[in-house]
Amino acid sequence: MAEVTMPRLSDTMEEGTISSWLKHPGDQVRKGDVIAQIETDKATMDLTAFEAGTLQEILAPEGSTVAIGKPVARIGSGAASSAPAQAPPSSGKTPPTPAPAEAAPPAAAETGSQQPQTREARENVAEAPEPTASPSVPTTFERQAVSAPAADGKVRASPMARHMAAEHGLDLARINGSGPQGRVIRADVEAALSAPPREAVAAPPGEMATAAAPPTPQAPPAPGADDERVPLSQMRRTIARRMAESTRTIPHFFLTTVVDATEMGILRKQINEQAAEAGIKVTFNDMVVKGVALAIRKVPEVNVSFAEDSLIVHKRVHIGVAVATDRGLIVPVLRDVDQKSLGQIAHETRDLAERANAGKLLPPDYSGGTFTVSNLGMFGVEQFNAVINPPESAILAVGAIAREPAERAGEIVLRDRMKLTLSVDHRALDGAIGARYLQALKALLEKPMLLLV
Repeated sequence: MAEVTMPRLSDTMEEGTISSWLKHPGDQVRKGDVIAQIETDKATMDLTAFEAGTLQEILAPEGSTVAIGKPVARIGSGAASSAPAQAPPSSGKTPPTPAPAEAAPPAAAETGSQQPQTREARENVAEAPEPTASPSVPTTFERQAVSAPAADGKVRASPMARHMAAEHGLDLARINGSGPQGRVIRADVEAALSAPPREAVAAPPGEMATAAAPPTPQAPPAPGADDERVPLSQMRRTIARRMAESTRTIPHFFLTTVVDATEMGILRKQINEQAAEAGIKVTFNDMVVKGVALAIRKVPEVNVSFAEDSLIVHKRVHIGVAVATDRGLIVPVLRDVDQKSLGQIAHETRDLAERANAGKLLPPDYSGGTFTVSNLGMFGVEQFNAVINPPESAILAVGAIAREPAERAGEIVLRDRMKLTLSVDHRALDGAIGARYLQALKALLEKPMLLLV
Protein backbone atom coordinates (compact mmCIF):
# COMPACT_ATOMS: atom_id res chain seq x y z
CA MET A 1 0.00 0.00 0.00
CA ALA A 2 1.41 3.40 -1.02
CA GLU A 3 1.10 6.46 1.17
CA VAL A 4 0.37 9.80 -0.47
CA THR A 5 2.17 12.53 1.46
CA MET A 6 1.98 16.31 1.47
CA PRO A 7 4.56 17.50 -1.09
CA ARG A 8 6.84 20.53 -0.87
CA LEU A 9 5.61 22.91 -3.55
CA SER A 10 7.75 25.98 -2.84
CA ASP A 11 10.86 26.96 -0.92
CA THR A 12 8.80 28.80 1.71
CA MET A 13 6.18 26.07 2.17
CA GLU A 14 6.08 24.10 5.42
CA GLU A 15 2.48 22.86 5.18
CA GLY A 16 -0.46 22.78 2.80
CA THR A 17 -4.24 22.84 3.07
CA ILE A 18 -6.43 20.24 1.35
CA SER A 19 -8.92 22.41 -0.51
CA SER A 20 -10.79 19.54 -2.20
CA TRP A 21 -10.61 15.81 -2.87
CA LEU A 22 -11.33 14.86 -6.50
CA LYS A 23 -11.17 11.13 -5.74
CA HIS A 24 -12.92 9.31 -2.91
CA PRO A 25 -12.37 6.01 -1.05
CA GLY A 26 -13.18 3.14 -3.39
CA ASP A 27 -12.39 5.09 -6.57
CA GLN A 28 -9.96 3.55 -9.02
CA VAL A 29 -6.85 5.66 -9.49
CA ARG A 30 -4.51 5.56 -12.46
CA LYS A 31 -0.94 6.75 -12.39
CA GLY A 32 -0.99 10.49 -13.11
CA ASP A 33 -4.61 11.06 -12.04
CA VAL A 34 -5.31 14.27 -10.13
CA ILE A 35 -6.67 13.13 -6.78
CA ALA A 36 -6.80 16.39 -4.78
CA GLN A 37 -6.12 20.11 -4.82
CA ILE A 38 -3.76 21.71 -2.31
CA GLU A 39 -3.73 25.36 -1.31
CA THR A 40 -0.16 26.51 -0.72
CA ASP A 41 1.37 29.82 0.24
CA LYS A 42 1.49 30.83 -3.43
CA ALA A 43 -1.21 29.04 -5.43
CA THR A 44 -3.59 26.10 -5.58
CA MET A 45 -1.84 23.02 -6.95
CA ASP A 46 -2.92 19.59 -8.19
CA LEU A 47 -1.89 16.48 -6.27
CA THR A 48 -1.38 13.60 -8.69
CA ALA A 49 -0.96 9.90 -8.01
CA PHE A 50 2.27 8.08 -8.82
CA GLU A 51 0.69 4.70 -8.11
CA ALA A 52 -2.26 2.94 -9.73
CA GLY A 53 -4.85 1.16 -7.61
CA THR A 54 -7.78 1.91 -5.35
CA LEU A 55 -7.94 4.95 -3.10
CA GLN A 56 -8.06 3.09 0.20
CA GLU A 57 -8.32 5.86 2.74
CA ILE A 58 -8.33 9.65 3.02
CA LEU A 59 -6.32 10.69 6.07
CA ALA A 60 -6.70 14.47 5.71
CA PRO A 61 -10.24 15.74 5.10
CA GLU A 62 -10.97 18.88 3.11
CA GLY A 63 -9.97 22.03 4.95
CA SER A 64 -7.26 20.38 7.04
CA THR A 65 -3.71 21.71 7.10
CA VAL A 66 -0.92 19.14 6.92
CA ALA A 67 2.84 19.45 7.38
CA ILE A 68 5.15 18.54 4.51
CA GLY A 69 5.89 14.81 4.39
CA LYS A 70 2.85 13.80 6.44
CA PRO A 71 0.47 11.24 4.86
CA VAL A 72 -2.83 12.51 3.45
CA ALA A 73 -4.15 9.32 1.79
CA ARG A 74 -3.36 5.68 1.00
CA ILE A 75 -3.57 3.89 -2.33
CA GLY A 76 -3.63 0.10 -2.54
CA SER A 77 -5.06 -2.85 -4.41
CA GLY A 78 -7.68 -4.01 -1.89
CA ALA A 79 -11.08 -2.69 -0.88
CA ALA A 80 -11.33 0.82 0.46
CA SER A 81 -11.36 1.40 4.20
CA SER A 82 -14.71 2.33 5.66
CA ALA A 83 -13.15 4.19 8.58
CA PRO A 84 -13.83 7.92 8.53
CA ALA A 85 -10.91 10.20 7.83
CA GLN A 86 -9.33 11.78 10.84
CA ALA A 87 -7.91 15.25 10.49
CA PRO A 88 -4.16 15.36 11.05
CA PRO A 89 -2.64 17.97 13.31
CA SER A 90 -3.21 21.33 11.66
CA SER A 91 -1.99 24.81 12.31
CA GLY A 92 -3.91 26.28 15.19
CA LYS A 93 -6.61 23.63 15.03
CA THR A 94 -5.68 20.74 17.33
CA PRO A 95 -2.48 20.00 19.21
CA PRO A 96 -0.02 17.72 17.39
CA THR A 97 0.93 14.27 18.55
CA PRO A 98 4.51 12.98 18.63
CA ALA A 99 5.72 11.52 15.35
CA PRO A 100 7.02 7.92 15.35
CA ALA A 101 10.77 7.59 15.43
CA GLU A 102 10.87 6.05 11.98
CA ALA A 103 8.88 8.81 10.31
CA ALA A 104 10.32 9.91 6.97
CA PRO A 105 11.83 13.40 6.78
CA PRO A 106 10.01 16.11 4.82
CA ALA A 107 12.41 15.74 1.91
CA ALA A 108 10.80 12.38 1.19
CA ALA A 109 7.84 14.27 -0.22
CA GLU A 110 9.90 15.11 -3.28
CA THR A 111 10.23 11.46 -4.23
CA GLY A 112 6.92 10.20 -2.87
CA SER A 113 3.81 9.05 -4.65
CA GLN A 114 2.61 12.32 -6.07
CA GLN A 115 3.68 15.11 -8.41
CA PRO A 116 2.32 18.68 -8.05
CA GLN A 117 1.04 20.51 -11.12
CA THR A 118 -0.18 24.10 -11.19
CA ARG A 119 -3.90 24.62 -11.60
CA GLU A 120 -6.06 27.72 -11.52
CA ALA A 121 -6.58 28.88 -7.94
CA ARG A 122 -10.16 28.91 -6.69
CA GLU A 123 -11.42 31.71 -4.49
CA ASN A 124 -13.84 29.69 -2.43
CA VAL A 125 -11.36 27.37 -0.76
CA ALA A 126 -12.67 25.18 2.03
CA GLU A 127 -11.35 26.42 5.33
CA ALA A 128 -10.53 24.27 8.31
CA PRO A 129 -13.24 24.10 11.00
CA GLU A 130 -13.00 26.16 14.14
CA PRO A 131 -11.08 24.41 16.93
CA THR A 132 -13.12 22.41 19.40
CA ALA A 133 -12.36 21.40 22.93
CA SER A 134 -10.56 18.10 23.28
CA PRO A 135 -9.69 16.17 26.42
CA SER A 136 -6.26 15.50 24.92
CA VAL A 137 -5.31 19.18 24.86
CA PRO A 138 -2.35 19.63 27.20
CA THR A 139 -2.81 22.20 29.94
CA THR A 140 0.85 23.21 29.98
CA PHE A 141 3.58 23.72 27.46
CA GLU A 142 5.58 20.81 28.89
CA ARG A 143 6.83 18.37 26.27
CA GLN A 144 4.89 15.11 26.47
CA ALA A 145 7.58 12.99 24.80
CA VAL A 146 10.91 14.70 24.62
CA SER A 147 13.01 13.46 21.72
CA ALA A 148 16.77 13.29 21.78
CA PRO A 149 18.38 16.65 21.07
CA ALA A 150 20.47 17.26 17.98
CA ALA A 151 24.17 16.52 18.04
CA ASP A 152 24.95 20.11 18.98
CA GLY A 153 22.55 19.97 21.94
CA LYS A 154 19.96 22.25 20.35
CA VAL A 155 16.28 21.43 20.10
CA ARG A 156 15.31 20.28 16.62
CA ALA A 157 12.94 22.90 15.17
CA SER A 158 12.02 24.39 11.82
CA PRO A 159 13.10 27.99 11.10
CA MET A 160 9.48 29.14 11.25
CA ALA A 161 8.96 27.47 14.62
CA ARG A 162 12.08 29.16 15.99
CA HIS A 163 10.92 32.57 14.77
CA MET A 164 7.45 32.14 16.27
CA ALA A 165 8.81 30.88 19.57
CA ALA A 166 11.22 33.81 19.83
CA GLU A 167 8.47 36.27 18.94
CA HIS A 168 6.16 34.96 21.67
CA GLY A 169 8.82 34.24 24.30
CA LEU A 170 8.35 30.46 24.28
CA ASP A 171 11.00 27.91 25.23
CA LEU A 172 11.29 25.36 22.41
CA ALA A 173 12.53 22.75 24.88
CA ARG A 174 9.09 22.86 26.58
CA ILE A 175 7.13 22.29 23.37
CA ASN A 176 6.28 18.80 22.15
CA GLY A 177 7.57 18.31 18.60
CA SER A 178 5.41 16.36 16.15
CA GLY A 179 7.75 16.57 13.15
CA PRO A 180 10.18 13.89 12.04
CA GLN A 181 12.41 12.73 14.92
CA GLY A 182 10.55 15.01 17.32
CA ARG A 183 11.27 18.17 15.32
CA VAL A 184 9.23 21.18 16.50
CA ILE A 185 7.24 22.68 13.62
CA ARG A 186 4.95 25.68 13.36
CA ALA A 187 1.84 23.67 14.25
CA ASP A 188 3.45 22.70 17.56
CA VAL A 189 4.17 26.32 18.49
CA GLU A 190 0.65 27.37 17.52
CA ALA A 191 -0.77 24.55 19.64
CA ALA A 192 1.31 25.76 22.58
CA LEU A 193 0.06 29.30 22.07
CA SER A 194 -3.56 28.15 22.03
CA ALA A 195 -3.25 25.84 25.06
CA PRO A 196 -4.89 27.11 28.29
CA PRO A 197 -2.45 28.28 30.95
CA ARG A 198 -1.63 25.98 33.85
CA GLU A 199 -3.33 26.89 37.12
CA ALA A 200 -0.96 28.29 39.67
CA VAL A 201 -0.32 26.17 42.78
CA ALA A 202 0.46 27.93 46.03
CA ALA A 203 3.91 27.13 47.40
CA PRO A 204 4.14 25.69 50.93
CA PRO A 205 4.71 28.30 53.64
CA GLY A 206 8.33 29.32 53.94
CA GLU A 207 9.32 27.75 50.61
CA MET A 208 10.67 30.16 48.04
CA ALA A 209 10.49 29.57 44.32
CA THR A 210 13.89 28.82 42.86
CA ALA A 211 13.06 29.87 39.32
CA ALA A 212 10.41 32.03 37.74
CA ALA A 213 7.96 30.24 35.48
CA PRO A 214 8.16 31.20 31.80
CA PRO A 215 5.64 33.85 30.78
CA THR A 216 2.40 32.44 29.44
CA PRO A 217 1.41 34.09 26.15
CA GLN A 218 -1.98 35.73 26.27
CA ALA A 219 -4.65 34.24 24.08
CA PRO A 220 -5.89 36.46 21.25
CA PRO A 221 -9.05 38.38 22.13
CA ALA A 222 -12.27 36.55 21.40
CA PRO A 223 -14.42 38.10 18.67
CA GLY A 224 -17.30 40.22 19.88
CA ALA A 225 -20.94 39.67 19.05
CA ASP A 226 -20.60 41.71 15.85
CA ASP A 227 -17.20 40.31 14.88
CA GLU A 228 -16.18 37.34 12.78
CA ARG A 229 -13.00 35.28 13.05
CA VAL A 230 -11.70 34.51 9.55
CA PRO A 231 -9.08 31.74 9.29
CA LEU A 232 -5.88 32.78 7.54
CA SER A 233 -5.22 31.40 4.08
CA GLN A 234 -1.89 29.79 3.34
CA MET A 235 -0.83 32.88 1.38
CA ARG A 236 -1.76 35.25 4.21
CA ARG A 237 0.13 33.04 6.69
CA THR A 238 3.21 33.20 4.49
CA ILE A 239 2.96 36.96 4.00
CA ALA A 240 2.64 37.44 7.76
CA ARG A 241 5.60 35.19 8.48
CA ARG A 242 7.92 36.68 5.85
CA MET A 243 7.10 40.30 6.69
CA ALA A 244 7.59 39.64 10.41
CA GLU A 245 10.86 37.88 9.63
CA SER A 246 12.01 40.80 7.48
CA THR A 247 11.27 43.53 10.01
CA ARG A 248 12.69 41.44 12.86
CA THR A 249 15.94 40.34 11.24
CA ILE A 250 16.76 43.04 8.67
CA PRO A 251 17.90 46.49 9.88
CA HIS A 252 16.06 48.73 7.41
CA PHE A 253 16.99 52.27 6.53
CA PHE A 254 15.13 54.48 4.07
CA LEU A 255 16.20 57.02 1.43
CA THR A 256 13.76 59.23 -0.49
CA THR A 257 14.23 61.28 -3.64
CA VAL A 258 11.89 63.29 -5.84
CA VAL A 259 11.90 62.65 -9.59
CA ASP A 260 10.63 65.10 -12.19
CA ALA A 261 8.41 62.77 -14.21
CA THR A 262 7.24 65.31 -16.79
CA GLU A 263 9.45 63.98 -19.59
CA MET A 264 8.46 60.41 -18.67
CA GLY A 265 4.84 61.31 -19.33
CA ILE A 266 5.65 62.88 -22.69
CA LEU A 267 7.71 59.89 -23.85
CA ARG A 268 5.13 57.40 -22.61
CA LYS A 269 2.40 59.14 -24.60
CA GLN A 270 4.52 59.08 -27.76
CA ILE A 271 5.37 55.39 -27.37
CA ASN A 272 1.78 54.34 -26.78
CA GLU A 273 0.49 56.38 -29.73
CA GLN A 274 3.03 54.89 -32.12
CA ALA A 275 2.82 51.33 -30.78
CA ALA A 276 -0.96 51.13 -30.38
CA GLU A 277 -1.37 48.99 -33.50
CA ALA A 278 1.10 46.47 -32.10
CA GLY A 279 -0.96 46.22 -28.90
CA ILE A 280 1.80 47.72 -26.74
CA LYS A 281 0.79 49.91 -23.82
CA VAL A 282 3.62 51.10 -21.60
CA THR A 283 2.83 52.24 -18.06
CA PHE A 284 4.80 54.55 -15.79
CA ASN A 285 5.65 51.50 -13.70
CA ASP A 286 7.14 49.74 -16.74
CA MET A 287 9.42 52.73 -17.22
CA VAL A 288 10.39 52.72 -13.53
CA VAL A 289 11.17 48.98 -13.67
CA LYS A 290 13.42 49.49 -16.71
CA GLY A 291 15.11 52.43 -14.97
CA VAL A 292 15.62 50.32 -11.83
CA ALA A 293 17.38 47.62 -13.87
CA LEU A 294 19.63 50.06 -15.75
CA ALA A 295 20.52 51.84 -12.51
CA ILE A 296 21.56 48.47 -11.04
CA ARG A 297 24.03 48.12 -13.90
CA LYS A 298 25.50 51.49 -12.88
CA VAL A 299 25.51 50.67 -9.14
CA PRO A 300 25.72 46.84 -8.98
CA GLU A 301 26.45 46.91 -5.24
CA VAL A 302 22.69 47.01 -4.55
CA ASN A 303 22.13 43.71 -6.38
CA VAL A 304 23.27 41.51 -3.49
CA SER A 305 21.94 39.24 -0.75
CA PHE A 306 23.27 39.09 2.81
CA ALA A 307 24.42 35.60 3.86
CA GLU A 308 25.71 35.92 7.45
CA ASP A 309 29.44 35.67 6.72
CA SER A 310 29.37 36.80 3.08
CA LEU A 311 27.49 38.71 0.39
CA ILE A 312 25.99 36.94 -2.60
CA VAL A 313 26.58 39.18 -5.62
CA HIS A 314 23.94 38.63 -8.31
CA LYS A 315 25.30 38.99 -11.83
CA ARG A 316 21.86 39.04 -13.45
CA VAL A 317 19.10 41.56 -12.84
CA HIS A 318 15.77 39.92 -11.94
CA ILE A 319 13.15 42.44 -10.79
CA GLY A 320 10.17 41.43 -8.67
CA VAL A 321 7.01 43.47 -9.25
CA ALA A 322 4.58 43.43 -6.33
CA VAL A 323 1.02 42.53 -7.41
CA ALA A 324 -2.01 42.84 -5.14
CA THR A 325 -4.48 39.99 -5.71
CA ASP A 326 -7.73 38.97 -4.03
CA ARG A 327 -5.75 36.26 -2.19
CA GLY A 328 -2.98 38.57 -1.04
CA LEU A 329 0.31 40.10 -2.17
CA ILE A 330 2.55 38.15 -4.53
CA VAL A 331 5.74 39.20 -6.29
CA PRO A 332 6.19 37.77 -9.81
CA VAL A 333 9.70 38.13 -11.19
CA LEU A 334 10.82 39.65 -14.50
CA ARG A 335 14.15 38.16 -15.56
CA ASP A 336 17.12 39.94 -17.14
CA VAL A 337 15.20 43.21 -17.18
CA ASP A 338 18.26 45.26 -18.07
CA GLN A 339 18.38 43.45 -21.43
CA LYS A 340 14.71 43.90 -22.36
CA SER A 341 12.85 46.66 -24.18
CA LEU A 342 10.04 48.66 -22.63
CA GLY A 343 7.61 46.78 -24.87
CA GLN A 344 8.84 43.41 -23.60
CA ILE A 345 8.66 44.59 -20.00
CA ALA A 346 5.11 45.88 -20.50
CA HIS A 347 3.97 42.61 -22.10
CA GLU A 348 5.58 40.33 -19.51
CA THR A 349 4.40 42.41 -16.56
CA ARG A 350 0.80 42.35 -17.79
CA ASP A 351 0.97 38.59 -18.40
CA LEU A 352 2.40 37.88 -14.94
CA ALA A 353 -0.16 40.13 -13.24
CA GLU A 354 -3.06 38.42 -15.04
CA ARG A 355 -1.79 34.96 -14.11
CA ALA A 356 -1.14 36.07 -10.54
CA ASN A 357 -4.75 37.22 -10.17
CA ALA A 358 -5.97 33.94 -11.69
CA GLY A 359 -3.72 31.84 -9.45
CA LYS A 360 -1.90 30.37 -12.46
CA LEU A 361 1.68 31.32 -11.62
CA LEU A 362 4.29 28.57 -11.72
CA PRO A 363 6.98 28.40 -9.01
CA PRO A 364 9.67 29.83 -11.36
CA ASP A 365 7.42 32.86 -11.94
CA TYR A 366 7.78 34.10 -8.37
CA SER A 367 11.26 32.95 -7.37
CA GLY A 368 14.80 34.18 -7.95
CA GLY A 369 14.22 37.93 -7.68
CA THR A 370 17.19 40.15 -6.80
CA PHE A 371 15.39 43.50 -6.33
CA THR A 372 11.70 44.42 -5.90
CA VAL A 373 9.54 47.35 -7.02
CA SER A 374 6.31 48.14 -5.13
CA ASN A 375 4.02 50.80 -6.61
CA LEU A 376 1.04 52.26 -4.74
CA GLY A 377 0.86 55.38 -6.88
CA MET A 378 -2.29 54.18 -8.63
CA PHE A 379 -4.04 54.40 -5.24
CA GLY A 380 -3.01 58.00 -4.71
CA VAL A 381 -0.31 57.17 -2.15
CA GLU A 382 2.41 59.78 -2.50
CA GLN A 383 5.09 58.15 -0.35
CA PHE A 384 5.55 55.00 1.74
CA ASN A 385 8.25 52.73 3.13
CA ALA A 386 8.22 49.19 1.73
CA VAL A 387 9.37 46.11 3.66
CA ILE A 388 12.36 44.32 2.11
CA ASN A 389 11.57 40.98 0.47
CA PRO A 390 14.17 38.48 1.84
CA PRO A 391 16.75 37.48 0.71
CA GLU A 392 16.98 40.67 -1.34
CA SER A 393 18.75 43.72 0.08
CA ALA A 394 16.59 46.52 -1.30
CA ILE A 395 13.09 47.40 -2.44
CA LEU A 396 11.85 50.57 -4.17
CA ALA A 397 8.54 52.15 -3.13
CA VAL A 398 6.96 54.20 -5.94
CA GLY A 399 4.49 56.95 -5.08
CA ALA A 400 1.84 58.77 -7.09
CA ILE A 401 2.73 61.40 -9.70
CA ALA A 402 1.52 64.82 -8.57
CA ARG A 403 1.63 68.17 -10.39
CA GLU A 404 3.56 70.60 -8.23
CA PRO A 405 5.24 73.99 -8.65
CA ALA A 406 8.96 73.78 -9.37
CA GLU A 407 11.74 76.13 -10.41
CA ARG A 408 12.84 75.86 -14.05
CA ALA A 409 15.26 78.34 -15.62
CA GLY A 410 14.54 80.91 -12.95
CA GLU A 411 10.76 80.59 -13.26
CA ILE A 412 8.12 78.79 -11.21
CA VAL A 413 6.26 76.28 -13.37
CA LEU A 414 4.06 73.24 -12.79
CA ARG A 415 5.84 69.91 -13.18
CA ASP A 416 4.88 66.26 -12.67
CA ARG A 417 6.82 64.97 -9.67
CA MET A 418 7.10 61.49 -8.17
CA LYS A 419 8.61 60.36 -4.86
CA LEU A 420 10.72 57.22 -4.73
CA THR A 421 11.74 55.64 -1.41
CA LEU A 422 14.47 53.02 -1.26
CA SER A 423 14.40 50.54 1.66
CA VAL A 424 17.87 49.11 2.25
CA ASP A 425 19.32 46.26 4.32
CA HIS A 426 22.01 47.99 6.38
CA ARG A 427 23.83 44.67 6.89
CA ALA A 428 24.60 44.56 3.17
CA LEU A 429 24.68 48.22 2.11
CA ASP A 430 25.64 51.57 3.54
CA GLY A 431 23.82 54.85 3.04
CA ALA A 432 26.26 56.18 0.45
CA ILE A 433 25.67 53.23 -1.87
CA GLY A 434 21.90 53.62 -1.56
CA ALA A 435 22.21 57.34 -2.27
CA ARG A 436 24.35 56.74 -5.37
CA TYR A 437 21.81 54.25 -6.62
CA LEU A 438 18.94 56.72 -6.24
CA GLN A 439 20.99 59.37 -8.04
CA ALA A 440 21.54 57.01 -10.97
CA LEU A 441 17.86 56.07 -11.08
CA LYS A 442 16.72 59.70 -10.88
CA ALA A 443 19.03 60.68 -13.76
CA LEU A 444 17.62 57.91 -15.97
CA LEU A 445 13.97 58.69 -15.26
CA GLU A 446 14.36 62.44 -15.73
CA LYS A 447 15.96 61.80 -19.15
CA PRO A 448 13.78 58.84 -20.16
CA MET A 449 15.16 58.59 -23.69
CA LEU A 450 18.06 56.81 -21.97
CA LEU A 451 15.64 53.96 -21.22
CA LEU A 452 15.43 53.27 -24.96
CA VAL A 453 19.18 53.07 -25.56
